[in-house]
Amino acid sequence: MSTWKSFWYGQLSGMVEPIAGMLGAVAVVMAEPLLPYALAFAAGAMVYVVVDDIIPEAQVSGNGKLASWTSIVGFVVMMSLDVGLG
Repeated sequence: MSTWKSFWYGQLSGMVEPIAGMLGAVAVVMAEPLLPYALAFAAGAMVYVVVDDIIPEAQVSGNGKLASWTSIVGFVVMMSLDVGLG
């Protein structure tokens, strides 16, 4: 291909970026009210996955109660810091 034709195709491929940027900005503004709930769901899922992995492995070693209690204490500390520090 010639230099000018390559340049023209390069410019055309970049034309979609402003349009997609505007659509993305509109999507963020529309999804903003749902964001706290989505983040809370994601945080709960992460806590569940961690506890779901830790407690069964601790049962094998005989430390199931200790793992359960430290998970609960860790969660309480995390929530206290979240509320206390805003």
